Amino acid sequence: MKKALLTLLLLCLISCGKEQKQKPAAAIKKPVPVVVEFGFKFNDFDVVQDTVVSGDTFGSLLEKENLGTLKVHEIVEKVKDSFDVRKIRAGKPYTLLRSKDQSKKLQVFVYQPDRTSYYVVDLRDSVITYRKTKPVSLKRRTIACALDGSLSETLERQKVHASLATDISKIYAWSIDFFKLQKGDRFAITFTERYINDTIYDGVENLEASFFEYKGKIIYAFPFKQDTTSSKVDYYDEEGKVLKNMFLKAPLKFVNITSRYARNRFHPVQHVWKAHKGTDYAAPTGTPIMTTAAGVVENTGYTAGNGNFVKVRHNRTYETQYLHMSKILVRRGQHVSQGDVIGRVGSTGLATGPHVCYRFWVNGAQVDALKLKLPNSEPMAAKYKPRFLKEMAPLKRELDSVAKLKLQM
Repeated sequence: MKKALLTLLLLCLISCGKEQKQKPAAAIKKPVPVVVEFGFKFNDFDVVQDTVVSGDTFGSLLEKENLGTLKVHEIVEKVKDSFDVRKIRAGKPYTLLRSKDQSKKLQVFVYQPDRTSYYVVDLRDSVITYRKTKPVSLKRRTIACALDGSLSETLERQKVHASLATDISKIYAWSIDFFKLQKGDRFAITFTERYINDTIYDGVENLEASFFEYKGKIIYAFPFKQDTTSSKVDYYDEEGKVLKNMFLKAPLKFVNITSRYARNRFHPVQHVWKAHKGTDYAAPTGTPIMTTAAGVVENTGYTAGNGNFVKVRHNRTYETQYLHMSKILVRRGQHVSQGDVIGRVGSTGLATGPHVCYRFWVNGAQVDALKLKLPNSEPMAAKYKPRFLKEMAPLKRELDSVAKLKLQM
């Protein structure tokens, strides 16, 4: 009898177990993520995100939302004091927050003129308009690597914004010919980057320190203000010597020398041997020609040999001249700053093709600009050097430490 009862009980347990296994598990609902942007919970709206296209206006965007012409006009009138709707530009993003019911009634219009700010037009009760700025945070880092390809390409592999390559080339414009950098040349940079809402990358804010290996020499650059009340920043090496020379190395950004200064050269147009008292840089017609130093335009004009030309006096000692221009962009007596575009490459005058002939005078005598040891900008005053060395020292240690770790220097 006991055996029968035990058998019956065992069968019941097995049967119940099978039923439990066959019973489907209840579906687990995944929580819907909450999305908050511009101060609104997107989950509460029907959200449309789009971009302004050519021909769009604030009014035309609202008219698509079936608000009616009169209503749109009223809204434009109410927001005009706090939101200039005429400044809406093609290519800029906007967001529509509409009701989730069948009417899809527009509740909020958001326009982003740039990455860090936005305008809100709230239509839910009365029309309210305001502008807000997204919080921007700065993050600091130091990179060290060897050049592989161009500087821009190398930085891109380090996930650095391309603008840093431009900034670096400007800082070292008087010390390094970036076209002569070689694969394997080492560099290190300490810089800060901007992040919107602490997560969205917004580019490089500023450079704190750097070094580049160039022709076997390490060239450091540290930004420093001699006068703390001034906004002027110059870059100095580790000894406090200013990097910026008084003259740029060439009047063009991309250098292609086709003829150098020579006491006797066969002229390609006149077919005679004569002195060539300048340096020819070939470039496509229309390429910008820069003045290599600040000064005053002493003369402009045209001659049969020089074509269109500009001559700049920099001080009592130095003058430069730029020949064969297709177009002159300055006038006599005009003050120009270093790097200003003063004309365009051409082939006017005695020229076989588009180029600029760059001429240089020292104390009234023409000289070979490529062989000059050009003067630096105003050196650091002695009274500022102790402060510079104190501020520079930890930055240099950090650069060298990271470089030693990553580049085995």
